[in-house]
Amino acid sequence: MCLAIPGKLESIEGIDPVLRSGKVNFGGILKMVNLAYVPEAKIGDYVIVHVGFAISIVDEEEARQVFAYLKEMDELEELKDQ
Repeated sequence: MCLAIPGKLESIEGIDPVLRSGKVNFGGILKMVNLAYVPEAKIGDYVIVHVGFAISIVDEEEARQVFAYLKEMDELEELKDQ
């Protein structure tokens, strides 16, 4: 199953809006994601990530709530394998 998962943007690389990427923290699991769809994203923002692309920015409380649900469903193990 493919899910969109929230994570905290910890660093940003690149200037070009299409090629800009960032390191996102998913509860201790760090992944590089493309930031083309969220050009306004900045370090410290929480973003929703789907198949390697940040697709929207969410507030911290919403991100924490979604992350808690995913932990309950044991869906976070999939992140470690990718």
